Amino acid sequence: MGRWPVAWLVVASLLPRAAAPEAAVMLKLVSPAFAAGQSIPRTYTCEGEDRSPPLAWSGVPAAAKSLALIVDDPDAPDPAAPRMTWVHWVVYNIPPQTTSLAEGASSGGLPAGAAEARNDFGRLRYGGPCPPIGRHRYFHKLYALDTVIAGQPADKAALEAAMRGHVLAEAQLMGTYQKGD
Repeated sequence: MGRWPVAWLVVASLLPRAAAPEAAVMLKLVSPAFAAGQSIPRTYTCEGEDRSPPLAWSGVPAAAKSLALIVDDPDAPDPAAPRMTWVHWVVYNIPPQTTSLAEGASSGGLPAGAAEARNDFGRLRYGGPCPPIGRHRYFHKLYALDTVIAGQPADKAALEAAMRGHVLAEAQLMGTYQKGD
């Protein structure tokens, strides 16, 4: 019977420790404008006002130093035969205490310190859904990072390279759009 406590200690040391309350919360991304998997309203597209949609999140890890947001469409140009992922919006160095971006934030409403990189429209701002054919999926991906991005990444690829090894958590919200919606 003297061996049980030692064996129990060995097994217990191999088990994961109980997560701290903040670690138990997962990063979550939502929009008051559309539900996950649903159609993105026309106002946020090339057929509307082409404004960035409102986004909100919770569960940012306490160790986060910044957040990054990438919005892209993996169905370009045709969902039946996709050939590329089209980048609609790239935002980085969002302060970690930020919990949302208001509608139209890309047009001068980003939090202090946040910056935008070039999208596939060649602009440093949001470019809304504008699918040439069919219903496309638009992934809004939020990343909590353990660093502030140095320099000015030119585009999504440069931002992803700078983020490599620094992602603490990520969340995703997918909406769809087809012209005429």
